[in-house]
Amino acid sequence: MEDLLSVLRTVAEETRLRILALAARDQLTVSEFVDILGQSQPRVSRHLKLLVEAGLMERIREGQWAYFRLVRDLGSSQSLVREVIARLPTDNDMLAADQARLTDLKRRRENRAIAYFRQNAQRWDQLRALHVADAEIEAALLAQLPEDTDSLLDIGTGTGRILEVLAPHVEHAVGIDQSREMLAVARNNLARVGNGNVEIRQADMYALPFPSMSVDVVTIHQVLHYAEDPAAVLREAARVLKPGGTMLVVDFAPHDLVELRREHAHVHLGFADNQVRGWLTAADLLSDPPTHLPGRRLMVGIWRARRPERRESAALSDGTKPNHDTIG
Repeated sequence: MEDLLSVLRTVAEETRLRILALAARDQLTVSEFVDILGQSQPRVSRHLKLLVEAGLMERIREGQWAYFRLVRDLGSSQSLVREVIARLPTDNDMLAADQARLTDLKRRRENRAIAYFRQNAQRWDQLRALHVADAEIEAALLAQLPEDTDSLLDIGTGTGRILEVLAPHVEHAVGIDQSREMLAVARNNLARVGNGNVEIRQADMYALPFPSMSVDVVTIHQVLHYAEDPAAVLREAARVLKPGGTMLVVDFAPHDLVELRREHAHVHLGFADNQVRGWLTAADLLSDPPTHLPGRRLMVGIWRARRPERRESAALSDGTKPNHDTIG
């Protein structure tokens, strides 16, 4: 009863209702809420603090910025808060003005994202011309996505394209990237296609902000060749996989295009199957045979592995051979 009263007391205020209505549409920073609501930063911050303390919103750190959004799992309060938001009058002038300013804010975000993408598009197009078509890679990746996937984590999400492809087939997806510019591109792309089950966060792939054994599927698409320590990336990704969870790694096979180091900042010139398999094994994952997609000058590999179920882990520690196929 007290929890219900607390929620009702928190939402029963005009500014906080306006904040919730905006948060139902997008995640925003304090300064963005200030611009839309036309109120002082201390006042807006106080309302956000109350909503966070009530467990209705959460604060997500992104470098020097912090985004606020509705809590995805509000427990028994979720349906009530969603119902309150749904019942807000659509003909209210104040709420309509808030939504108009939010639309304008999204347009400014989109323009910044487009400008950044335009600056880098030629570089990306040059690289794409060297390997198999993206659509073929995406189709192969989708074919290897386990059915009935609840949670998916895309590491180094970049433009968010992999989330666009896979998110419609999972319950909830999160994309992380270190670059705020790329996150802006991803948010713009995902907002355009309307993926409401997707979350974008700034995070370090070497120190993921997620509990161990909390994710069903991890994807790492064209990221490892930028990594100083690919083995460490895979170990950290394996840490968050649930028992039985799947990792899908997409990257280049070994090649001799040394210009990619200079022109595209590649640290590694592709990876051999046994090299990736060794890293996956060291991360306590069981590998499936890889998929190879030849291109004009670059071959793309998809390496699929899974974290053993607990009973399989116990059998392996006893020296018992598992009853499934592995490489090598």
